[in-house]
Amino acid sequence: MATTQKSMGKAKADNSKVDNKKSVEAKSIKAISLNDSKYYFSRELSWLEFNNRVLHEALDPRTPLLERLKFLGIFSSNLDEYFMVRVAGIKQQIEAQVSKRTPDGRNPKEQLRDISKRLRPMVTRQHEHFQTVLRSQMADHGIHILGYADLRPEQQTFLQNYFEEQIFPVLTPLAVDPGHPFPYISNLSLNLAVVVREADNNQEHFARVKVPKVLPRFVPLPEHLLPQNNRTESLWAGVPLEQVIARNLESLFPGMVIQDYYAFRITRNADLEVEEYEADDLLLAIEQELRKRRLGGSVVRMEIEASTSPSVRETLMRELCLTENDVYDIDGLISLGDLMTFLRLPQSDLKDPPWTPVTPPTLRHIGPDRDDVGLERDEAEDFFSIIRRHDQFFHHPYYSFSATVQRFITQAAQDPGVLAIKMTLYRTSGDSPIVNALISAAENGKQVVVLVELKARFDEENNINWARKLERSGVHVVYGLVGLKTHTKIVLVVRREAEHIRRYIHVGTGNYNPKTARLYTDFGLLSCREELGADLTDLFNYLTGYSRQQAYRKLLVAPVNLRPRMKAFIQQEIHNSQAGGQGRIIAKMNSLVDPDIIASLYQASQAGVQIDLIIRGICCLRPGIKGVSDNIRVISIVGRYLEHSRIFYFENGGDEKVFIGSADWMPRNLDRRVEAVTPVEDLQLVKELKEILEVSLQDNRQAWELQPNGDYIQRQPADGEEERSSQQILMQMAEKSSRLK
Repeated sequence: MATTQKSMGKAKADNSKVDNKKSVEAKSIKAISLNDSKYYFSRELSWLEFNNRVLHEALDPRTPLLERLKFLGIFSSNLDEYFMVRVAGIKQQIEAQVSKRTPDGRNPKEQLRDISKRLRPMVTRQHEHFQTVLRSQMADHGIHILGYADLRPEQQTFLQNYFEEQIFPVLTPLAVDPGHPFPYISNLSLNLAVVVREADNNQEHFARVKVPKVLPRFVPLPEHLLPQNNRTESLWAGVPLEQVIARNLESLFPGMVIQDYYAFRITRNADLEVEEYEADDLLLAIEQELRKRRLGGSVVRMEIEASTSPSVRETLMRELCLTENDVYDIDGLISLGDLMTFLRLPQSDLKDPPWTPVTPPTLRHIGPDRDDVGLERDEAEDFFSIIRRHDQFFHHPYYSFSATVQRFITQAAQDPGVLAIKMTLYRTSGDSPIVNALISAAENGKQVVVLVELKARFDEENNINWARKLERSGVHVVYGLVGLKTHTKIVLVVRREAEHIRRYIHVGTGNYNPKTARLYTDFGLLSCREELGADLTDLFNYLTGYSRQQAYRKLLVAPVNLRPRMKAFIQQEIHNSQAGGQGRIIAKMNSLVDPDIIASLYQASQAGVQIDLIIRGICCLRPGIKGVSDNIRVISIVGRYLEHSRIFYFENGGDEKVFIGSADWMPRNLDRRVEAVTPVEDLQLVKELKEILEVSLQDNRQAWELQPNGDYIQRQPADGEEERSSQQILMQMAEKSSRLK
């Protein structure tokens, strides 16, 4: 009895300590203002740090040579979109005299200033590395990007003939004088600013020659004119198109003396502005905006040869309404995004080892090509029976998109028992087999409903074309909700089985695009759980009709309940930790921006919850701050595949909650888009997802750790430690699973 009382007394003392600790924690939480700008990174600068990690892959000698050129190209094309949308938006705010500060404390002018300050050294580094390192390494492997000074007479003769036959007829020189106003310069176009003078006097004239996009950026030399090198066999050689044009300008300006020429490239505001509430026909309204985009908005950036004369530079800046902050001097080739074309070369030893996505073992016996795996027809299963047995989880590109999601939709289109197919399309390929399957389903008499998101940035025109083709085939096409972008990735298949109706669903993190499914990492869940089917039915009614559904059984849906449910799960971890248990959160997504969610994570960290975040791109949360975020760790993985999957794990006192879906923790995903996040309830699939998270967290090859000051430090294997690339390990795991019987 005494022992029991003593134990109880000790328990009371321990509880008192815990209560005191909770009280201290509660006071510290109140004492710190989580709205303070010092606790938040800049969204814009954080994105630049992501693109800097992309650039690092191009600089890293461990990356195969042609893949390094690819990453240089991705870095450039990322910047193009960044200027067309983000920088353009900030400049519009400045013009409108907006002074509101972002959570990190910057107003629009300060954002623009700091973007320029951080970005310029990165751009310089990119071009220096290409000019001084990669071009010579390419030559060492027989791949030559030549300048005119490098050419032999017979090579110059070939290019002159090529110019006259293939290039000259396409060119249109545009003069600038009182009778010829300064020409319109199209978005992302490469141009030559040409200074000519009269042959009989010194009067100078300015002209512009556009480098046509319809021709190859690099003009290849024929095999018999390849450079002669005793060390390495020449495999390919070519000359930049603008140099071929520049060296033949006399043909464009006969009778004039070519004084100077300089390459330049501009970027325009390309974001669409659609007044949805005022549009009678959203499709027509977006088509009109697309025509405006082709004409282009205001110029937001000019890339120009560093050697350009002051007079030409001033002329371009004046006519294009630019300041010095908008001009980027380039020493070398402009528009390195065109380096992506070198991936077409057949040199496999200069690329990543080929990877063929595998078919999950559970799906290997599915028809219609079951005879190919040596099965009798009565041994084969159909897709629906496998889903009925248990939920199916796919991790692309490790598992084949075509053998899983695409095949599910194709089989649904052909299955006589299927009555209806409903689907959202945010982005898809130009030759989409999924869209063709939906058309086939409609032609087979099934009810097919497709929500096509016309506002998917830079895919608007492609989606308009698909919408029209689907409508002509009898598919019911809708364009979503006014004021919201439909970003969710969902499919609902309604099937008659015996005497009842069963619903099959797919919820994914990525687009229904077989091409990007080979380049992006994404998750997908196939299920026939009744509550998920009922939720997707309600969600489609919300998207296509006048439903104002506010309650869902299982799904987390934005903008309805996703934000409050996510915050509730975080609060539950806080409660569990403060009650003496263990709080644990792991989240993987593209971007973390939302201040409200970040503040909740800070509160969780203060309560002792252990938090690991795997954020590929933008992260506005500042980890490792004593008393605020010292229990939060953030890594970013940048590698062969674009990390695009989203997963949210909450330990929940041992009753683990795991979700996958289309939403990041950003205001636009939580408040301005339709998103769907689904729970994963099959215990085996939960185990698989936890294993994926663990592999990601242990990456020491392509993982970068975010520091409290905003720097990212790439992990390196310790002495004697084996290198662990999460993407490589996941490929090996998928390959191993494909060999299972």
